[in-house]
Amino acid sequence: MAMKNYKYLIVGGGMTADAAVRGIRERDHSGTIAVLSGEKHPPYDRPPLSKKLWTGKPLDSIWRKTEQAKADLFLDTRAVNGDVAGKTIADSRGETYRYEKLLLATGGTPRRLPFAPDDVIYFRTLDDYQRLRALADRKSGFIVIGGGFIGSEIAAALAINGCKVTMVFPDSGIGARIYPPKLSEFLNGYFRGKGVDVLAGEKVRALEKTGARFTVNTESGKALSADAVVAGIGIEPEVGLAKSLGLKLDNGIVVDEQLRAAAPDIFAAGDVANVYSPALGMRRRVEHEDNANTMGAMAGRNMAGASEKYEHLPYFYSDLFDLGYEAVGEFGAGMDIVEDWKEPFRQGVVYYLKGGRVRGVLLWNTWGQVDAARHLIAAKDTFSAAGLAGRIHE
Repeated sequence: MAMKNYKYLIVGGGMTADAAVRGIRERDHSGTIAVLSGEKHPPYDRPPLSKKLWTGKPLDSIWRKTEQAKADLFLDTRAVNGDVAGKTIADSRGETYRYEKLLLATGGTPRRLPFAPDDVIYFRTLDDYQRLRALADRKSGFIVIGGGFIGSEIAAALAINGCKVTMVFPDSGIGARIYPPKLSEFLNGYFRGKGVDVLAGEKVRALEKTGARFTVNTESGKALSADAVVAGIGIEPEVGLAKSLGLKLDNGIVVDEQLRAAAPDIFAAGDVANVYSPALGMRRRVEHEDNANTMGAMAGRNMAGASEKYEHLPYFYSDLFDLGYEAVGEFGAGMDIVEDWKEPFRQGVVYYLKGGRVRGVLLWNTWGQVDAARHLIAAKDTFSAAGLAGRIHE
């Protein structure tokens, strides 16, 4: 087969890839761009899959229309290996692409339960959403394994749509690895009040399917039954191609401040990229929309000749029934936590500190304050609990 030649080659077909195409086009209106995507759909917004699509937003609203930016999309196509010196990438269909600049926007793959049948839904893609939606429309009963970011959103979405939902997770409460203990405990009760059966502190021991029904057995001896099982237990960065190219890996692909990987003319961005955060003074990998969009666009501009530094502190957000939040920075239930509630667990700001410095800010039903939170983290000042009272509010 003939070699396909492109000025810019992007591996991955998610939000980061689309943002990179647009970043390239800000500086280079005519250079050829190819996007290799393992999905059969063109790039789309991912957050609505567990948020707005469940509350009436139309499916057509998620498309990013990447092709309008004059990019060639190769869908249902996986990059399998490459040659750094020859600047080529080979795909799963036997095609080879030569590039001048390469971006790895390969994202992540869902963690899987080692003992589970194949038709457990590991919620990440549009296909996963459509499968879950069809089941929800039949008012099926669901077991959601995982009490973190995706697990809590999916459980809420299904319950809003009138489905019977049981949540099973090993932690003491919903979001217990991030939220303060009392907020996590409140959420257990809040979800129960919305009709969700919350089984906190329960590890799954076995998962089987008999006929059309799933059975989940927990280590404490509970046997649960449902029409479908959704597992939201996080993702692993997709670094298979990066590894084959000999790039430096450490919890993702290690990139410099301009998002360049450890090989000439190769960049990485989005969920898969591990970059230094000046505001936090540490390397980190972020798996959220704001990071995908901002980092992807900057990678595109830098591929097209800019030399911008990634100093952005991305935020993330969640919707849980009629509660929601935006959050910036570093989080962990083991950090020093200062809670500043206007109304306990309904509206307020939670600060996460190390050595008196604010490292993370959780804006709980407190809107429009992301930049104020960023400035507080970047300032690197030290605070007492009293000094944070009322510092950020609507």
